[in-house]
Amino acid sequence: MQPDTTRQVLLNAAFHEIHRKGFQSASLTAILGKAGVTKGALYHYFDSKRALGYAVLEEVISDHLRTLWLDPLAETTDDPITQLKDCLINAGEQLNEKDIRLGCPLNNLAQEMSPIDQGFRERTDVMYKLWLQTISSALQNGQQLGKVRKEIDPEETALFIVATLEGCMSMAKNAQDKAVLLRCGKVVLNYLDSLGT
Repeated sequence: MQPDTTRQVLLNAAFHEIHRKGFQSASLTAILGKAGVTKGALYHYFDSKRALGYAVLEEVISDHLRTLWLDPLAETTDDPITQLKDCLINAGEQLNEKDIRLGCPLNNLAQEMSPIDQGFRERTDVMYKLWLQTISSALQNGQQLGKVRKEIDPEETALFIVATLEGCMSMAKNAQDKAVLLRCGKVVLNYLDSLGT
């Protein structure tokens, strides 16, 4: 296996193990088994389980966030409300039953690790702030174009949207039912429509 490939295989195996069991219960032995590499290979790239977990956040989970939300919303558009709705619909369509069962990987790590590990808290905070800023910027752009109501506060609205999305995902995870997510998503879509002029 090529060095870059080995590192990526380790990150992907770690992501799936952490998403399934949480960081604290994730097993390095299971990660190594899924990756098909030795412990020496793991420690060549990551000096600890914590460093591996940080890399999963910074590279794998952030890539999912970037693909689903950040990059699409960064594209200039004359209709940011539709753009936000499209991101939400796309994210929902990509979720399968396993994703519903396991929940949002970013939210899971924030809930599990933020109270006990400053490094995880800082990294999840960076990702949430990027998500908030991206949505806020889209709303500000919409206000400048006359497509989003002037009286809304883009930063507060972005916070409400992200908190609602994470809450929807948590409720669906707890219910183990995608229908819960879809019902919640329908209300979020209606809310997004209400932001328009």
